[in-house]
Amino acid sequence: MSEKQLEFLNAVQEAAGQALDQKVLQSLVGYNCRRAYLRILPTFEKRMAKYQLRPADFSVLSLLKANPNINQKRLSEAVNVSPPNLATLLDKLQQRGLLQRQRSPLDRRSQTLVLTTAGLTMCTRAEKTASELEAEATAALTDGERAQLITLLQKIYLD
Repeated sequence: MSEKQLEFLNAVQEAAGQALDQKVLQSLVGYNCRRAYLRILPTFEKRMAKYQLRPADFSVLSLLKANPNINQKRLSEAVNVSPPNLATLLDKLQQRGLLQRQRSPLDRRSQTLVLTTAGLTMCTRAEKTASELEAEATAALTDGERAQLITLLQKIYLD
């Protein structure tokens, strides 16, 4: 083995034993948000599987529960989903009997959305499940820290 190959081997062995330097990545808000999200998402998906809800489905149901009779345009803006993609999502939720579309009495060209009784029941249970898993996922934080984290994150994305 040449001296250059031996130096390379030693350098690789040394690097293998050292902790990764992640200072740059860990200084980025987006990176940290994504890492936290990736930590919570598998648990969310596992627990929401019993309701057959994906994150977007859950968001839509929760918004409709809190804001009955909103139109698709406002819902689309709130969940940041394009109108065609939202229409597909709403079709699936409607086929499951979780929501109804109704013609708006203010503008017959638009539809308003409301949860059915089954949708309201499911959403209430799913929201409880989401709250429980969030409490578990943020157990390392105090209540004040958790509230502060939410406030700081909202400062980034709320207009």
